[in-house]
Amino acid sequence: MIDDFAKEYLHSDLREMREVMLWELDGLGEYDVRRPLTPTGTNLLGLVKHLSILESRYFGEVFDRPFPGPLPRWDAPGEHGADMWATEHETRDEIVGRYRRAWEHSDTTITALALDSSGHVPWWPRPDVKLFNILVQMLTETSRHAGHADILREQLDESTGTTARYATPQRNATFWNAQRAKIERAARAAVAPSDHAGSHGSTL
Repeated sequence: MIDDFAKEYLHSDLREMREVMLWELDGLGEYDVRRPLTPTGTNLLGLVKHLSILESRYFGEVFDRPFPGPLPRWDAPGEHGADMWATEHETRDEIVGRYRRAWEHSDTTITALALDSSGHVPWWPRPDVKLFNILVQMLTETSRHAGHADILREQLDESTGTTARYATPQRNATFWNAQRAKIERAARAAVAPSDHAGSHGSTL
């Protein structure tokens, strides 16, 4: 049936993206997996923490199948984005372990329910949903953060890819400097002279 095919297709892609998220941590020290790498504080271990909470809630309480374990607060008063970073008291093993347990719990829910099974997301404008909606939501969310993680990892050690098997071979600094210079030349060549002046501030 098309529903069985669609469920397995979405579920398979979700499993793959989960593994990508953990691969992004491989080989990095504690500081590098935790430190903020964007102006808003985005960091690798925080993305994994965030996704562990999302999976636990979306495939848990939404279908009245609560996650069997404590979850960090994501809505602590005065702590905006508390689910997006790891405190000094949270270990990498703790966060990764919870993410893996969330997978197991989610997989049990996905396997047990039909694609059109009803759920309720109280924080959505249209809270009545189907398992299909949640599978698409969680796959989209995980894929989005996997893209974030790939860019963060590249900033740290120039590693890119999705898993060890598909990792892009690392090249030396000379190659990447030449590549950046080529792209920079193309970007400048595509811009009108007046735009060039504007991009460097006022000429007055």
